[in-house]
Amino acid sequence: MFDKCLIEHCSPTLASLKTASLFSYKFGSEKELNECLSCWNCRFKGTGIELIPLKITGDWVLIYVFRRSALACDLAKPGVASFLGRFGYDTDDVDRMLETLAKHAADSKDFPHEIGVFLGYPLGDVTGFINNNGKNYKHCGLWKVYCNECEARKTFARLNKCKEIYERLWRREGSVLKLTVVA
Repeated sequence: MFDKCLIEHCSPTLASLKTASLFSYKFGSEKELNECLSCWNCRFKGTGIELIPLKITGDWVLIYVFRRSALACDLAKPGVASFLGRFGYDTDDVDRMLETLAKHAADSKDFPHEIGVFLGYPLGDVTGFINNNGKNYKHCGLWKVYCNECEARKTFARLNKCKEIYERLWRREGSVLKLTVVA
């Protein structure tokens, strides 16, 4: 059930607490997938939420759910453009950056680790993960923390609480759109 996946994996993004989220979804056909994404993008019109497929493997798709305005702000933060430039991103256009991210995801058997900045993770934690090969972190929560552990723990608690509340409200209300903050 697609709406259940949105609630389970994207609640903080729907609540406008997080720039973006990811989830995997099994689909029956590419036509079904395209219709589903088109339908949800229409439903989300005017909310600030967009969905795009990042990687398709067999009958599974990795779906990126994001807020374009928040993403543009994150990508404009100090150091992000030069960081992404090292991975071949044209940092002048968000759509071209998303195309490059999708290409990197499709071409890689692993995750392109720069995806962290597209998910709203702090740049220091993304570079720390890359430089340490995922080891030597201070804390592991929704991502591996290399810099500001105290702030990250607060963020994790806030995002986890959001998910709990959204799951409870969704079970009661049954509407993703009613739970989506317009931003």
